[in-house]
Amino acid sequence: MAAITSINAGQLGSFAAAISTLSADDTITIAPGKKQLLVLRNTTGSSLTVTVDGSAGTTVNFPGAPGVSVAGGYAIAVGAGLSVAVLLNTISAYCQGVVHLTGANGLTAQLFDL
Repeated sequence: MAAITSINAGQLGSFAAAISTLSADDTITIAPGKKQLLVLRNTTGSSLTVTVDGSAGTTVNFPGAPGVSVAGGYAIAVGAGLSVAVLLNTISAYCQGVVHLTGANGLTAQLFDL
């Protein structure tokens, strides 16, 4: 399990943007009060699905849908040769506690602090 380091995207001009290759279970750190963009790229020959799963995610209440479970995490499918991005604040209910990225051995990831 590796911790994916975030990249400060608020820099002037060009900057280094490290790419991490995911294993079966990696972690990311959510920066309170910041928008973060997770970019996933699949260079393999088959579709892969990563699950974003915070250790403290249980249930959330929405108008008209109280008690929705987020305990199983948020699945993101990435087709062969494709890239997918997600603003983590839009799935914040799934990003409570220690956030694991599981099930996508071989995907590459970049985590940008915006």
